[in-house]
Amino acid sequence: MALAVASPSTSISGRTFSLSTPSSDLKAPSFGSFRVVGRAQGQIQSQAVTFSQRRSSVKPINAQSKLNESIVPLAATIVAPEPVENVEAEDFTQLAKGLENASPLEIMDKALEKFGNDIAIAFSGAEDVALIEYAHLTGRPYRVFSLDTGRLNPETYQFFDTVEKHYGIRIEYMFPDAVEVQALVRSKGLFSFYEDGHQECCRVRKVRPLRRALKGLRAWITGQRKDQSPGTRSEIPVVQVDPVFEGLDGGIGSLVKWNPVANVEGRDIWDFLRAMNVPVNSLHSKGYISIGCEPCTRSVLPGQHEREGRWWWEDAKAKECGLHKGNIKQEEGNQSNGNGAAHSNGTATETDIFTSKHLVTLNRTGIENLLRLENRHIPRIVVLYAPWCPFCQAMEGSYNELADKLAGSGVKVGKFRADGEQQEFAQNELQLGSFPTILFFPKHSSRPIKYPSEKRDVDSLMAFINALR
Repeated sequence: MALAVASPSTSISGRTFSLSTPSSDLKAPSFGSFRVVGRAQGQIQSQAVTFSQRRSSVKPINAQSKLNESIVPLAATIVAPEPVENVEAEDFTQLAKGLENASPLEIMDKALEKFGNDIAIAFSGAEDVALIEYAHLTGRPYRVFSLDTGRLNPETYQFFDTVEKHYGIRIEYMFPDAVEVQALVRSKGLFSFYEDGHQECCRVRKVRPLRRALKGLRAWITGQRKDQSPGTRSEIPVVQVDPVFEGLDGGIGSLVKWNPVANVEGRDIWDFLRAMNVPVNSLHSKGYISIGCEPCTRSVLPGQHEREGRWWWEDAKAKECGLHKGNIKQEEGNQSNGNGAAHSNGTATETDIFTSKHLVTLNRTGIENLLRLENRHIPRIVVLYAPWCPFCQAMEGSYNELADKLAGSGVKVGKFRADGEQQEFAQNELQLGSFPTILFFPKHSSRPIKYPSEKRDVDSLMAFINALR
């Protein structure tokens, strides 16, 4: 256990905090159990987590005989508290609604208060260091764990060391099973994920170690934000029953997942980090926003969404490694688009994008006619897109600006929605690899030219067009 005992000098009120409040206002909780008041005895709603009535004490996680698969160590020994009997179930859906407008500091304090030593912060080595700062500000003891996949950037390992020294804690590292990693690498090589997807490697190096860690906890804290990945994280609540993983007691509903910064935008997180002089990963200064394993992470370019720096060779919708698999929803009656997320076949249920009055919307017949023309009199640039794709959304402003800029120039700007029923056609006939794909149809040439860069700002797109027209 990594305990960081801060000077308990912070009080919580609304969305602000004061550093001058007496230390007696925030006290460390009694670890091992909690009591929820205001609910009738025995009243358990269908969405509630059921906790058995038990006598509990703080023990090393790997000493739990019931689920000895967990191997998270304790970095310190603390005295077991007096147990609290008759622990009631709590409806975390209602709790999430009650905390919807709460500040991250309030949510963090509530999480640590309720679960004490049975909760830990999941730290990836990116801007989620804000979670550790919030925990530190509550004045309560807290634990931090991280998944060391063996493929992280050197800068991330250096950052882990900096964080430990800055907060005086020991991060509880989880490692993949050496036999599983050896079998994967020997059979498929070091970079198989570039060929057949990242899920298998992530399952071995991240998901299974996480599963072992969580089986020693009753709750965990993540740095998920709604704006990180509009395709998979846009509906995450501030607290929920974990839909995928199991906790210490085992079974569905045995683990609670806290997302204190769910409603906070990325720029506000960075304002907080700067204001509090929190150390950050040096990769951020090199253009990295979302940071994972070294082979699967790269810096992003102007006009790109932050998650586009992860698994960039795959389609855009479901960019999750499996740690937050519960975010990915399958809708009944819809077909998969091939990347784990379902969308109706060509039905425009999402709000459309690229709406400049100078943009031409092409249907299937229009794009087929454009393909058949061998002697075009007017060059065209066309984006193949899906309105749900966060990377398409990220370039909407620059593409609309491009259309306005090219109005009257002799170059037509168009768009073709290429998901659903049209995706197979676009892959076979229009060089669609992932969304967005940009094609230039030059004059006097039958074959379109695919834009090779991922720089989707106006100047880069204009340079591409000017080089070809």
